[in-house]
Amino acid sequence: MTLALLGLHLAVTGVLLPRRLAGSTRLQARPAAGAALWLALMASFLVALLLAAHHAVEPFAHEPAGLVGLFPHPEPVGPVAPHTHDWWLLAAAGAAIATVVTAVGVRAGRARRRHRAMLDMVAVRDGRWGALILEHAHPTVYCLPGRSSRVVLSRGALRLLDERQLAAAVAHEHGHIRGRHHLFRLPADTFALLFGPLPLARRGRAEVGLLLEMAADDAALARVSRSELASALCALATSGAPTGAAHGIVPGGALGPASGGALAVAATGVLARVRRLARPGHGRRGRQLAFWLVVSALPLLPYLLACAPHP
Repeated sequence: MTLALLGLHLAVTGVLLPRRLAGSTRLQARPAAGAALWLALMASFLVALLLAAHHAVEPFAHEPAGLVGLFPHPEPVGPVAPHTHDWWLLAAAGAAIATVVTAVGVRAGRARRRHRAMLDMVAVRDGRWGALILEHAHPTVYCLPGRSSRVVLSRGALRLLDERQLAAAVAHEHGHIRGRHHLFRLPADTFALLFGPLPLARRGRAEVGLLLEMAADDAALARVSRSELASALCALATSGAPTGAAHGIVPGGALGPASGGALAVAATGVLARVRRLARPGHGRRGRQLAFWLVVSALPLLPYLLACAPHP
């Protein structure tokens, strides 16, 4: 029974919900919350997978005894209390996952540091825009996040965009930096690395990236208008700009144009963002508390399925 419930949960969170939620305008209305929902789904899937593996290895080791069985308590005189000695297994699995996330983060951090060092050698700082000017013909606007963040403008972008469009593009990149969006992308990238073609991994990574772009768009709207930001996005998308450089965080991409095949993906993201800017709307604020309660409860749901008393 426990394995069946956990298997159903894995199917729903890993396959069905990602297909349902991908491209949701409701999540796009609150992009930061939408990205958090995708990350909560990934966490819930991982917890369910670990619990399912444990129950598959030891199917008759314990009988369900409710949520109280999850917490350490004194040994009874009779049979061993359920789940009392299983914490080290889950802790070890959690430590292994944390190690993978840390390794991916360290690798991305090293790539950003190499990229920053290269930029500091070849680019010139511009006090007016608070950015580095890169001598490159392709219109490029991007940021390198982290402790020593950088916003980079190429000479091609300075020629292509007018002042208000440049202000919009720079404000968008500062939105990424202030929001620390690279930290949100890290678990999504790690999940995609671990689970590859799984819909939750493939679509989740793409959706988290798109929603974070929309969150940076919202941050930019505090300084520029929707039309200015939309025109800057369209100008960069139709100019043949590199994918990551023009439209988001580049945690270590090479200087210059991106390799072929990525432009179509960027064009799709830009189209969704421009459409969103053309129809301003925000979700009902009264439902935010309920939404965040659902997001917070998702990683705990597998415990309820595995530990709640049932026949």
